[in-house]
Amino acid sequence: MTATRHYLLAAGGTGGHMLPAYALAGELIARGHRVALVSDDRGLRIPGAPAELETHVLPAGRVHGGPVGWVKAALAIRKGRAMAIDLIRDFDPAVVVGFGGYPSLPSLLAARATKTPSVIHEQNAVLGRTNRLMAGRVDAIAVAYHHIRRFPPACADKRHLIGNPVREEIIAIREDGYPPLPEDGIVRLLVVGGSLGATVLSDVVPAAVAMLPRALLDRLQVVQQCRETDIETVRAKYAALGVAAECAPYITDFPERLRWAHLVIARAGASTVAELACAGRPAVFVPYPHAMDDHQTYNVGDLVAAGGAISIQQSDFNPAALAKHIQRMALEPGALEEAADRAASCGLPDATRDLADLVESFAAPPMMDVIRVGASAQRAASGVVAARREAN
Repeated sequence: MTATRHYLLAAGGTGGHMLPAYALAGELIARGHRVALVSDDRGLRIPGAPAELETHVLPAGRVHGGPVGWVKAALAIRKGRAMAIDLIRDFDPAVVVGFGGYPSLPSLLAARATKTPSVIHEQNAVLGRTNRLMAGRVDAIAVAYHHIRRFPPACADKRHLIGNPVREEIIAIREDGYPPLPEDGIVRLLVVGGSLGATVLSDVVPAAVAMLPRALLDRLQVVQQCRETDIETVRAKYAALGVAAECAPYITDFPERLRWAHLVIARAGASTVAELACAGRPAVFVPYPHAMDDHQTYNVGDLVAAGGAISIQQSDFNPAALAKHIQRMALEPGALEEAADRAASCGLPDATRDLADLVESFAAPPMMDVIRVGASAQRAASGVVAARREAN
């Protein structure tokens, strides 16, 4: 049985950072550990935290706004570091785990100051700014992709390919396999555009559907996430085409919709890419062009190379190009099923478990374990000495 430890997690204020932190927290709690999470107010408003998770808000600061902004950020980080040191001394974590974002920085700096083991997890295919800053100062770096841009070569020995934790409901989809798609059967299209939807998808996808042949339109069903301001327009476009479509600003039952889908059109956030790979669903990705370091473009590299997805830059994302791809995938026998298999080959469904194993491996044994190990070693040594005496 694993001895109970304390673990401190620190994550930035976006879902991309918070959801993997929640997943790890849930796994560690299930293993009998006590877990606390440090973030900012925005991060702690993101749903999905385990009920047993303790939470703390510490000042972090965001480095922007020129020299004045930099000074304010430095003061906030310094204050947050001091508070994190107090938290570490009080909570006594075996390991501090950072998930990127500025709110994770004070806790990682405090871990270094208190000589507490630390691990960082990078969700994207480009090492983020906070993780780049801390890469040389932590004990291990968990990554989600084979190829990580801006990864310091000097830290190669700390690198562990883990993947991005995904929900158990998504892993269950993988186990159930791809939904049957008989010839002339219904083709189900799922369109998602990040947490709020994306207007470019509302503009391009219905226009692309309008270019499909009538025989395919009659077989098509669509579920599309839209911005509130776009919903009525998108609904009207599909209704005019005679296409069965559901539109909503947020897809609350995403795992069930993903299980239902034959083809997905989506942004390329790390969580979305990981979930589609784990579920084994072919996709058309439209990376968000303003993502920091253009990380969404690189997030889809493995899936595209494997043949499980295509990626279209937003500047090239137009109705004709999308219609051509949908028509080819839907009408070419076995094309969607093969792409689904190739997507699934990129999935890392054990990421949550593997990340928990990695984090636990850096936890020093509790004092009683040290005493027991020391006593066992002493007894073994005494036995060897006694055996040698008898032999002599």
